[in-house]
Amino acid sequence: MTAFQFIPVTPHPLLSPYIAKMCVFESSGRLPAAERKLIVPNANFKLTLTYHNGIEACIGDKVFIQGESKLSLTGLIDLPVILDSHEDKQTGTIIIEFNPLGVYRFFRLSYAEVKNQIVELEDLIGNHARTFQLQLAEASSVTLKLQILQGFLIKLLEKTEPDPIYDYCINRISDSKGLLTVAQLEKETGYSSRWLHIKFSEHLGTGPKNLSEIVRFKQFYQVYSTGIKLQSIKEHIYHYYHDQSHFIRAFKRFTGSTPTDLQNSMNELATKHYTS
Repeated sequence: MTAFQFIPVTPHPLLSPYIAKMCVFESSGRLPAAERKLIVPNANFKLTLTYHNGIEACIGDKVFIQGESKLSLTGLIDLPVILDSHEDKQTGTIIIEFNPLGVYRFFRLSYAEVKNQIVELEDLIGNHARTFQLQLAEASSVTLKLQILQGFLIKLLEKTEPDPIYDYCINRISDSKGLLTVAQLEKETGYSSRWLHIKFSEHLGTGPKNLSEIVRFKQFYQVYSTGIKLQSIKEHIYHYYHDQSHFIRAFKRFTGSTPTDLQNSMNELATKHYTS
């Protein structure tokens, strides 16, 4: 049986406002073929370093392979992802998840172009990433790799300035757990929905309505992924969704399954990735 673990890492204090989660994933090999290795959207961008083996991800109808000792950035995901080790052998990956407030403070990219994509950092920022990857490959321990990665991110952070209107909108969506409407954001900020959509696309790669839908589903899925039966959390569902059909549409969109089908095929990778 394949053994795996997510080892949590505490981010540097300068990075912590922008990082939702930092961890090290280690696995002795691929998970059993019969298990569904599902990763559900959580509104975070991911910077990953594969220091042993590689990672294979299926997003929609596209397959992405991240090779060993490569740094890759995963854009905003609003589709279910099927994830596994590239080869059936020991795997080690450092995962840094940026919250929606944070990613634009580190990378100057066209975020709409990396939505639902996994892109090697070398393709995004060129020779600087290639040199940096060599430095990480030569680091003798995972602890040292983490130190180098965080130092790199701190330097990037120092070169950017916050966007107060965008930050305000992100915090309001987060505080409302995805229930805040675009109309409410228009009223609170004084900016039109069109202006807000452009601002979000620039910093996030999608509009505020789509982000709210991901954040809203996240509130439910955090409870569901602990193994609680659907019947036990119906009140929780209807706090976030108008009716059952509204909820089922969202569930199928973000997981690719019905609640019953998924609960029968859920495995530890899916639950631990979301709740760790």
